[in-house]
Amino acid sequence: MKTKKTVVGVVAGCQVKTLRVEIARRMKHPKYGKIIRGRTICHAHDEDGTAKLGDTVEISEAPPRSRLKRWDLVRVVAAAAVIGNVESSGV
Repeated sequence: MKTKKTVVGVVAGCQVKTLRVEIARRMKHPKYGKIIRGRTICHAHDEDGTAKLGDTVEISEAPPRSRLKRWDLVRVVAAAAVIGNVESSGV
């Protein structure tokens, strides 16, 4: 039996029960040798709505739930740092 792949990424977008997780990677350019950054975007299912924007999360492979969702949320690894509560006052 094949084990499910798990990856760690940062939540880049939140909707109802759906997370847009960005998985960053660094690689060497094949010709020039310079280190370049790449990213992969995965859509994950979050049934309880536990993850928020900026959180570091662990996701695992799952059967397709929709056109884009192929991953499930396993756990929130680290919560996003809150800089400050900004409220706009209607003057």
